[in-house]
Amino acid sequence: MLRPRLIPCLLVKEGGLVKTVRFENPKYLGDPINAVRIFNEKEVDELIVLDIDATRLGREPDYRLIGNLAAECRMPLCYGGGVNAVEQARRIISMGVEKVAISAAAIENPRLISQIATAVGSQSVVVVLDVRRAQATADWEVWTHNATKPTARGPAEIAKAAESLGAGEIVLNSIDNDGVMEGYDIDLATQVRSCTSLPLTVLGGAGSLSDIRQLIDRFELIGAAAGSLFVFKGVYRAVLINYPTRAEKDKLIGASKQTLP
Repeated sequence: MLRPRLIPCLLVKEGGLVKTVRFENPKYLGDPINAVRIFNEKEVDELIVLDIDATRLGREPDYRLIGNLAAECRMPLCYGGGVNAVEQARRIISMGVEKVAISAAAIENPRLISQIATAVGSQSVVVVLDVRRAQATADWEVWTHNATKPTARGPAEIAKAAESLGAGEIVLNSIDNDGVMEGYDIDLATQVRSCTSLPLTVLGGAGSLSDIRQLIDRFELIGAAAGSLFVFKGVYRAVLINYPTRAEKDKLIGASKQTLP
């Protein structure tokens, strides 16, 4: 039986593992490879790794880091950061990465979604939407370049376009909820879920397993991703790589739940 995916999301900056709050003030946590080794032992469903500076600084993907991650990972790996060309995506997939995430490039050059899908398969193309509420209108707006560049476009519009162009998955990331650990933005997820049939992974705000349960209970066909929840422990946010045990996941998800692979 297919089961919901619980997905740690690791942020990297200059090769180091970091965690942000609302995309600001990155806190250094250590070596991402060490985190991957621990997640291997905990048998996580999938792993997302995002280089938060590559696109903003106009850098190529860090192929050395990607190679090290892919060699270490014993779970499906999605990598994003600096990808803006088909050959980059093809190279990353050839290194053993299952999925390539694109954000700014997908919005600035939508045809790239189709081109990468043709080159490596739709199942390997993930479009990441970093979203915050506009102060003037309270509408959701997609931002790029590590939340430094507004697009004046909403997530539902972009998600629908991405599906029509051949994307295989949407990762919906709340900038407002990032690192706050007060729960997912359910309203935002509802809007995007209603406009696309693509596999949807929601990121930003998970502070407890109860938050994940709420997300799964609400949508059923969903991926639940988290950063702080899986790298911090306690009110003082001590660094501790953690993940639910199989028994905890069974209790969290419920034996009757089914979702996208």
